[in-house]
Amino acid sequence: MKKSHQSLSMLILRNKEELLRDKTRIEQIEKRIEDRI
Repeated sequence: MKKSHQSLSMLILRNKEELLRDKTRIEQIEKRIEDRI
């Protein structure tokens, strides 16, 4: 029980990190697009 809960929180943490990375990438792309306009 505890072990599966631990792996689940690890998965959630990893997903959060990937989401943050994607968010940063999207913001950079939006900045680049705004610079072009």
